[in-house]
Amino acid sequence: MNTKHSFLSDRCKEVVLGSLLGDGSLRIQKPYKNARFSFRHSVLQQDYFFWKVEQLREISGEKCWWKQEPNGYGREMLRYQSLALEQLSELYQLTHKHNRLVIKRRWLNQLTPLSLVVWWLDDGSLIGNGKRGVFCTDSFPLEDQKILAQYLQKVWKAKVAIAKIVRKRDGVKREYYRLWIRSSEELKKFLCIILPYVPVASMLSKVILLYKDSQLQERWISEVVEKTPFSRDVIEKYLVEKKARYKRFQKMI
Repeated sequence: MNTKHSFLSDRCKEVVLGSLLGDGSLRIQKPYKNARFSFRHSVLQQDYFFWKVEQLREISGEKCWWKQEPNGYGREMLRYQSLALEQLSELYQLTHKHNRLVIKRRWLNQLTPLSLVVWWLDDGSLIGNGKRGVFCTDSFPLEDQKILAQYLQKVWKAKVAIAKIVRKRDGVKREYYRLWIRSSEELKKFLCIILPYVPVASMLSKVILLYKDSQLQERWISEVVEKTPFSRDVIEKYLVEKKARYKRFQKMI
């Protein structure tokens, strides 16, 4: 019996489960009987992409990633695909029903702060200069999002609200729902959970809040320095870059 892939490490499982809420997917493709895990990111997020690939070595073949042609937004993409494994099929059975990802507490309860940081870095965004946050959960039906909101509140004490958005896709206006963190205090509470697990410096912009008040700014930067594995010099470098981008954006609107 080949025992090379006889189990998934906790870390691998945490990354996969967090990714399923974000940019990852589990699928059973013909003619294979077992599931594969896949995801993709823009080349602009290559540090984060290759960090993920490294965490998933135990389910990866020799040629597990490749570059894809630019997508509809003109960006070159990096794509990862795992081996087809029985252990991934077990996760597939846990998280899917009728070939669709279904949100259930029985597998949400297996998420860890590492899973949450993967979800946030995949599909979370800071809004309003960092005064609010949003999970882009467009693909999940409303009932699933209610379960997610209840889970975040009960397990992580993170208060989120479900709000409808209208977006035009393929020329047709459609309604979707997203999870919103609507206050600065609630946002900071959630970010403090995931700060110790931010894996690469290039993703710090997703946790750096901007303040006009210099004392408030210093207070948050000190929090990021204390909780993340990165030096103050590195964090302040990304703070300066983010402020410059924000100023350019303000001039455009």
